[in-house]
Amino acid sequence: QVHVVESGGGLVQPGGSLRLSCAASGSFFRFLVMGWYRQAPGKQRELVATITASGYLPNYADSVKGRFTISRDNPKNTGYLQMNSLKPEDTAVYYCNLGDYDTGYRGQGTQVTVSS
Repeated sequence: QVHVVESGGGLVQPGGSLRLSCAASGSFFRFLVMGWYRQAPGKQRELVATITASGYLPNYADSVKGRFTISRDNPKNTGYLQMNSLKPEDTAVYYCNLGDYDTGYRGQGTQVTVSS
């Protein structure tokens, strides 16, 4: 079993930055693909970014390309999402998923609010 905890969310002004973290328990983190998702009220879940188990081939949604950076530190069992140039439309609950979405592991998420 893998326990996942996201952190780093908060209230930030437009144009600001946040760094989200995804901490996982157990020894399987380094074998699992990692994805960051977000869901805003009344909207469908959106896949924001993914990265392979070894930390290569990052992939981004068009809506965040050039502003967000996904990374991971396997020895620390931790993943990250660096978010720059934040916009009000980035407001959502963000959560990371390890493995396939339907059978993977994820936490409760962390709220990101972009507002002036």
